[in-house]
Amino acid sequence: MLRAKSPGRTLPPHSGGGDLAREVAGLSTLDASALKQLWAALGGAAPPPELNRPLLIRALTYRMQERALGGLSPATRRFLLQVSAEDTDKEKTGPVRPTRAAQPGMVLVREWHGTSHRVTVLETACCWRGRRYRSLSEVARAITGTRWSGPRFFGLGRVREEGRNGTRQR
Repeated sequence: MLRAKSPGRTLPPHSGGGDLAREVAGLSTLDASALKQLWAALGGAAPPPELNRPLLIRALTYRMQERALGGLSPATRRFLLQVSAEDTDKEKTGPVRPTRAAQPGMVLVREWHGTSHRVTVLETACCWRGRRYRSLSEVARAITGTRWSGPRFFGLGRVREEGRNGTRQR
């Protein structure tokens, strides 16, 4: 297993993938206390208390791979910083709710029982297999033979929104 390192020090690159693979495989044999000690050795601080064992193993695996094989490229880091800055700007102006409604010109594709179905959304109707339908629900009914919510059938259901505690809600 990896030895404890000082927080700013990186591990030397491995000579082969076998060492890293063995180290990663060995994580599953460690108990929670040993995983937390390894986290502290790799990151310089205790892990967040809400991390469960499987997530802790995944995070440690990433960290070990990052140290052994290199981290994100400078271009990827710049991109992530830019995206996070944009998200911060959006928070200041209020939440943006993405629309999931069918817009004229959209082509919706749904596979049903091994057959791919393409529906074109028009201004006041939908077109499927060269025939016009008044709504997506009519198209869904024609495809399945049963009553369906057309938007739900084609994956246009309600957008999930973040709750106050950070969980997603419908």
